[in-house]
Amino acid sequence: MRTPAKRATVYLDPDLHRALKHKAAETDQSVSDLVNDAVKLSLREDALDLAAFGERAREPSISFEAALKDLRRRGRL
Repeated sequence: MRTPAKRATVYLDPDLHRALKHKAAETDQSVSDLVNDAVKLSLREDALDLAAFGERAREPSISFEAALKDLRRRGRL
């Protein structure tokens, strides 16, 4: 059984709101569905980023200056 949706007040930029309403009408979805999908996508991307950071946590780090020096040495800058 699905938990009932929670109500939230969100303030959108007027142009963004207008575009969102147009997209909702064109895709036969509600504004709420579009916003929920966008938030889910954003959170999923954050989770993937955190997983990638975790996987690379043991890699040696290099300073920004050293990275620039290496790029210059290899003719990339």
